[in-house]
Amino acid sequence: MTATRLPISPPRLAFSIVAAAVFTVPLASPVAADTADGIADLRADLDALLADPALEGAVSGVAVTSLSEGDVLYENEAATPLIPASNIKLLTSAAALDVLGADHTFSTTVSAAEAPAYGRVEGDLYLSGTGDPSLTGGAFDQMAAQVAAAGVTEVTGDLLADDTWFDTERLAPDWEAGDEPYYYAAQISALTVAANDEYDTGVVNVTARPGAAAGDPVDVALDPMAGNLSIENTAETGAPDAEATADVTRAPGTNVFTAAGVLPAGGEPFSDLRTVHEPTDHAVHLFAAALEEQGVKVRGDIARGTAPEDTVPVAERESQELGALLVPFMKLSNNGHAEILVKAMGRATAGEGTWEAGLAELGPALERIGVSESGFEAHDGSGLSRTNQLDAVTLIDVLQAVSDEPWFGTWEASLPVAGVSDRLVGGTLRARMQGTAAAGNVRAKTGTLTGASSLSGYVTAADGEELAFVVMNNAYPGAAPRGVQDAIAVRLAEFSRWSPTTSGLSARADESSSAPDAELECSWAGTC
Repeated sequence: MTATRLPISPPRLAFSIVAAAVFTVPLASPVAADTADGIADLRADLDALLADPALEGAVSGVAVTSLSEGDVLYENEAATPLIPASNIKLLTSAAALDVLGADHTFSTTVSAAEAPAYGRVEGDLYLSGTGDPSLTGGAFDQMAAQVAAAGVTEVTGDLLADDTWFDTERLAPDWEAGDEPYYYAAQISALTVAANDEYDTGVVNVTARPGAAAGDPVDVALDPMAGNLSIENTAETGAPDAEATADVTRAPGTNVFTAAGVLPAGGEPFSDLRTVHEPTDHAVHLFAAALEEQGVKVRGDIARGTAPEDTVPVAERESQELGALLVPFMKLSNNGHAEILVKAMGRATAGEGTWEAGLAELGPALERIGVSESGFEAHDGSGLSRTNQLDAVTLIDVLQAVSDEPWFGTWEASLPVAGVSDRLVGGTLRARMQGTAAAGNVRAKTGTLTGASSLSGYVTAADGEELAFVVMNNAYPGAAPRGVQDAIAVRLAEFSRWSPTTSGLSARADESSSAPDAELECSWAGTC
C-alpha cells in the first residue's frame, strides 16, 4: 500500500510577530506590558508542565495558537513528526467532510433481477452495501419487513451479499496481528453489522453469566447471533468466593467463539465486545434470519455475489447523514468508522473503495481546506497504525483552517467535551478535567497507544479568547501522561493576556504524573 506522504513543514518561531512586538513596546504602555506578562506566564507554566517526571525522556510536540488574535502563543518541538494515535482522526474526519460532504449518507439495498410477482422473487435476492456503519440488528429487521410488505413470501434462488463497494482487504496491512480479536481492530467491509446503538461495527456483544450454584454450566450468548457464528463452551460456575477467570475468545480466521474459565456463583457476568471474521457473512446471515422471521423463505443458499446493474429494488435504507454519524465516531474514537470513511473517500473520488485510494485523498482535501504545507504520513484513518506520522505544526494548522469551513460547527460538535458525563457529549473526555476551568469548555480529540498519547482541540480562555492547541507525547517512560495533558488544557482555560495566572499550577503539575491511566484509548479499553 502506498502511504500518503507530504513535506513536513519547517519549524516555526516560538514567538509570533505580534507576540515578539510586545517586548519592544515601551514600558509606558501598561496594556502591552500586561499582555506580555500574561503570555510570558503561560509559556513559563507550559514549560514547567512539560518538565513533569512523567515525560522524562519523552518527545512532546506542543502548539497553542489564538484563533481570536491570530498569534502563536507557544510551541515546543512542534515540527517533529510523531505518532499521533487517534489524533489522526482529526484529519480523517475533516477530509471526509470535504470529500463526501456533511449530508453524505450510506445506502443499503435489497434487490432482485425482476420485480416480485405473486409473492415470489424468481431467482436470487441481493443485499448490497456501501459501508453504512449504523446497520444494527434492528436495521436488518426493518429491511426484512420491507421485503415482506412488498408481498414477498418466497425467494426461489440464493440470498447473496454484495460488498463490492469496497475491496476485500479487511485489516490495514501494518496493524498488529494481536489486536485482531478486539473490537478496536474490527475487519472493514462494505456490509457490516453494528452491535449496539453506539455503532460498534464488525463485532458482537459477548456475555457469559454464571449458573445458580457451583458446577452449573455458564450461559454464553453472542448478540447479534447469526448462523455463521458458533459457540464452544467449557466455562464453569465456581464457588461464590472463586476467582473470576472467564473469557471468550475467537480463533483467527474462524467464527468459532470459545468460552472458558470460571465465574463465581452469584457474581457479575463477563461482558465484552469481540470481532467477527468476515463481517459480510455475518450481515447476510443476520438478514437471512430476519427474512425468516418475517415469513420470507429463501430456497437457495446464503452466499456472496455481485448484483447486476439493472436489478429492481425491493427494500432500501439510508443512514443518517455523515454530520450526525460523526458524533459516535469522534466522541468514542470508533476506528471502524474512520476506516469506512477512508474507503468511502476512495470510492467517491477514484472509484476504488481501498485504503490506498482513500488515504491518497487526505492531502488534497487538506489543501482545499487551506492547509498549504501539510506534513504527515498516514497508513490508516483511525490511528491504530504505529507508522502514522504527524507534527504539531500541521495539526494546529488543520484546527485553524477548518474553523472557516461551512461544516465547522458540525465537526466541532463531534469532539469530546471535558468533564461531561454523557458518553455522547463527553465521550473519551467524560471523566477528565472534572471540576476545573476546562470542564464543559475543552473540546478535543484524545488518542493513546502504548508509548504515544495525544490531546488536541479547542478551549475558551478566561477572557473569552478562543485557542486551538495540540499536545502529542511520544516515548514517555511509564503510563500515558494524560494528567500532564489535562493540566495543560486547564492552564489554557485559565489563560488571560491581561492578568498573570499563577494559582495552583505547581501543585497541579505534581499531581499530574500520578494520574490513573491505561495504554489504549479509554473507549477501546472500556475505561470511559
